[in-house]
Amino acid sequence: MVDPTSDLGEDVTEENAPRCSTCGDPIVQDPTHRVITWVENDDVQTAHFCDDSCRSQWDGQ
Repeated sequence: MVDPTSDLGEDVTEENAPRCSTCGDPIVQDPTHRVITWVENDDVQTAHFCDDSCRSQWDGQ
């Protein structure tokens, strides 16, 4: 998995790119990419999204 704080345009292939938490598409060099971060049970969790539409459809699971 790619470090979510790194630039997603460098050395990212579909195989190691983050996947949209809603539709499952790989996110490679996508300027509409959105990420949310939260803490759960003392661990940092992240969810990646293709765009605002996928973000708004996410049910949190």
